[in-house]
Amino acid sequence: MKEKLFLVLANLFWAGNYVVGKVVIAETGPFWLTLIRWCAAFIILVPVSYWLERPRYWDVMKQYWLPLVASGALGIIGYNLLLYGALAYTSSMNAAIVNSLNPAIIVVLSYMLLRERLSTVNIIGFLLSLIGVLFILTDGHIGHIFQTTYNRGDLMMLAAGVVWALYSIIGKKLPVPPITATACSVFFSLFMLWPFAMLYPFPVDQLSAIGFAGITYICLFPSVLSFLFWNISVQKVGPSHAGVYLNLIAVFTAAITFLLGGTLSMPQLAGGAVVLFGVYLATKAPKARPEQMDIAG
Repeated sequence: MKEKLFLVLANLFWAGNYVVGKVVIAETGPFWLTLIRWCAAFIILVPVSYWLERPRYWDVMKQYWLPLVASGALGIIGYNLLLYGALAYTSSMNAAIVNSLNPAIIVVLSYMLLRERLSTVNIIGFLLSLIGVLFILTDGHIGHIFQTTYNRGDLMMLAAGVVWALYSIIGKKLPVPPITATACSVFFSLFMLWPFAMLYPFPVDQLSAIGFAGITYICLFPSVLSFLFWNISVQKVGPSHAGVYLNLIAVFTAAITFLLGGTLSMPQLAGGAVVLFGVYLATKAPKARPEQMDIAG
């Protein structure tokens, strides 16, 4: 139950990242927003991980440096640069909806790489959640999904989905406490990002009060809390089940858009309801058979 709450909160904060990130990248650009976001997150993650998990950082990074470097390159650098780059070409709502296709990518790659299986109820719920996303994307006309031309930002979000799926699978198999794993991945990603800082001068003159507030939100909620909640949950329930919750980003993004004065259509509301029901079914644990039940002695 705790893992489900964590997944809901993680995706709520990520939804805010789409809306706020759309505003902030106009002032900072994708590179500096990614770098600032994770520098601030690293400062918070290190003491939190030491307080809760008491890690031996040098031993962890020495033993698991390869998967940690891969996690940093994929989940910290690759996904964020693709996400913020996509927001320069498409709307936050459209990016969130395309991102909702990520569970399909995670399921396929999890089957190929981890041989994970899903029950019939899980599959039905997954398909329902996808239908809900497509209903929102096409404004109630699902046939429009087969259009021949696509926005550059939407294609970048599809690439981001592949990157995120690989990151999630690595997180599932990494035998490192989740907060420590996130902190170490961020360390390696910053080590890889900083050499490129000289190529992108920081636009300090363009940063407004709204931009600063947006960076503060992004540094704390989607960067620290969402990644911690996500990694804790993935290690408990697996990337396939956790991935279905990514559909909630589109629902939460629509809700945030409405609260900020935007308008929502009936297809968006109906599709959101289908997504929520699909997530419930897709993450419902199958009942154990009698011969499989543990009997306490």
